[in-house]
Amino acid sequence: MAQVHLKIAIADHPQTEGIKSGEIPLPGIDAEFITVKPQIGAFRRMVRDHEFDVCELAPTTYIIARAYGAPFVALPIFVVRRFHHGGLLVRPDANIRVPKDLEGKKVGVRAYSVTTGVWTRQVLIDEYGLDNDQVTWVVDDEEHVTQLKLPANVIQATRPLADMMADGELVAGFDAAAGIGRTGNPTGGWKEVEANYPDLFPNAAEVEAAYYARTGIYPMHGTIVVKDAVLAQHPEVARTLYDAFAEAKRRWLEKLPTSTNAGDKKYQALTQIVGRDPLPYGIEENRKTIEALEQTAFKQGLTPRRMSLNELFVDPKS
Repeated sequence: MAQVHLKIAIADHPQTEGIKSGEIPLPGIDAEFITVKPQIGAFRRMVRDHEFDVCELAPTTYIIARAYGAPFVALPIFVVRRFHHGGLLVRPDANIRVPKDLEGKKVGVRAYSVTTGVWTRQVLIDEYGLDNDQVTWVVDDEEHVTQLKLPANVIQATRPLADMMADGELVAGFDAAAGIGRTGNPTGGWKEVEANYPDLFPNAAEVEAAYYARTGIYPMHGTIVVKDAVLAQHPEVARTLYDAFAEAKRRWLEKLPTSTNAGDKKYQALTQIVGRDPLPYGIEENRKTIEALEQTAFKQGLTPRRMSLNELFVDPKS
């Protein structure tokens, strides 16, 4: 039987290594793996040019793209997870003690739709009463989805956020790729820079555990999407991919407790909050989290309408 040729763009993760190496088979699929660094560059290429058949995509970017008619759909596979009480950095001289202190101030984020920013704003709005409309969000990159209409309180920077933070033009900014931990954009001039500022929440790990216990929400990243056309012609691809990712994760979980990999150590810590499997797959296992992200994306002015879970995800097990 002829195999379906698929261009697949996923990042290098220990939890997906077996798939990219070929150790875990993809029956019926002739896989052409494409590596894009940073993977954020693949996000942009996927939502704008639909370049890949299967792609690891930031979930907020995906939800926005799908709302505007993107011809691909997600599987309930989430290859990156983390909480978001940590990672919003503040200038020590800005007198930002609680989230509401950000109102009336300028805060830097690479793009308004960055998933890290969206999840953090969900926490600030729903848990701490932040009036998101009263914060000026300063961005220094394009939005992946070109149809996105930004709220009036989002403004474009004329120079790197890292420089603005250093000069005191911003009181806060997201770390790493989400903001002041890099300069340039994902498709040109990308460079990591140091962002040595304190977190808004110095006790982030403690409040994250309490947040999960209270809400059951466990923020996801790295959603796997597949072109609609592929699934229309080869519906079995959804289950094949799901099973392969699940098997790759199973093998990773066996090694996780004794791993010394820096990324794995973060997941070792997360197991203390969410249980043995820090990367749960499946629709029912993630229903609360999916619904929370869809809801907050709409609330933050990122999507033009509410979307149902059935619009957003294919259940490969059904």
